[in-house]
Formats: sequence, C-alpha cells, structure tokens
Amino acid sequence: MIENRTHAGKALAEKLGQHTGNSAVVIGLARGGVPIAAAIAFALGIPVDVLVVKKIHSPSDREFGIGAAAPDGITYIDWPTAHRTGADEEYINQAVSLQQSAISQKTRLYRKGKKPYQLRDKIVIIADDGAATGATIEVAIKWLKAKKVKKIIVALPVASMDVASRIKPEVDHLVTLETPKTFDSLSEFYKDFSEVTDEEVMRLMN
Repeated sequence: MIENRTHAGKALAEKLGQHTGNSAVVIGLARGGVPIAAAIAFALGIPVDVLVVKKIHSPSDREFGIGAAAPDGITYIDWPTAHRTGADEEYINQAVSLQQSAISQKTRLYRKGKKPYQLRDKIVIIADDGAATGATIEVAIKWLKAKKVKKIIVALPVASMDVASRIKPEVDHLVTLETPKTFDSLSEFYKDFSEVTDEEVMRLMN
C-alpha cells in the first residue's frame, strides 16, 4: 500500500535520481499528479509546473473515459472504445470543446499570471497519481512531443500492465511502483487517496 501521494512522489524520486540538473523539469497532471510532482521536484531540486488535462467521458457513463484533452487543442481519443460506447465524431468534438474551455479556466487559476516553463530541449518528468486506462497520460505525452522536449520520463505510482506496456515505447523512460494486471480503482493502492483540491494545487505551485 502507498501511504499517500507525497509518499508516492518521494518513492518515485528515488528511482529518478539521474534526472537532475538545469535541463530537467517535473510536471504534475492536475489535480492528483501535482502533490506527486511537487515531492519529486523537492527531492531532486528541480522546478515543478502543472499541466491541466481533462478526460473525455463516454455518453452513457461519466466514470468511463474514452479519451482526454490537453491545452493547445491536443487530444487523444481511443476511437474503437469510443465507437463501442456510442460516441460519434460530433459527440467527441462537442466534448473536446467543453473540456478545452475548462482547461483554460483551470490553467489561469493555477498559474495566477505566471508564465509556463519553456520546455523545448528540456528533460521533462510527467507525473500523475496513477493510470488505469492511460488516456490522460497519453494526451500529456502527445502534448509534450508537440513542445519538442529533449526527453520524456513518465512517473506513475500505479499503472495497469496494459497501460505500462503501451506507454513504454512512446517515451524515453517509464518509472512505476506497481504494475498490476488489472484493477478497479486507484484508491485501492493508497491508504490515503483524498481528493486534491484547487487550493492545494495552488499552494504547491507557489
């Protein structure tokens, strides 16, 4: 069992010790990935930033993700799964438009006027609190590739075996603490999986 997100970040940092120096930045996916990213940044002595991504849900189940959206119009859609849930292109376009608006709003809230780090030619560690379907981490990877970063390192406390095997070829390095074959919820791997609030994200970012 993982104690909490901060504990997870510290444990991941122990496996990321070689990724230090002026060219490294760690980015947390809001909201759950930010405490993990902050713990990694503190342990490694590197800057921390935030990336807001939003899941695209199926038409019939708000808990079931069929893709995700990131800033700058970047999207990742699992089309075979989307079609099985009855989501057509029109539904996806409308969902993406709504999520892009939410992404812009949250990004402004978290940054409070601060400019994002310039990521071109940087080593970027992208952190989240886990990956069951992998949609949010997939869209984050896609967003980072568009930024022309030097290296992409993904840091996840928990990732399903399927997601880990899918992500690994797409990035320079994948670091995990647990890779179970299947699981129902990330919360089953944490003693404390309390919701991360906007206020906590802003506190950690400042």
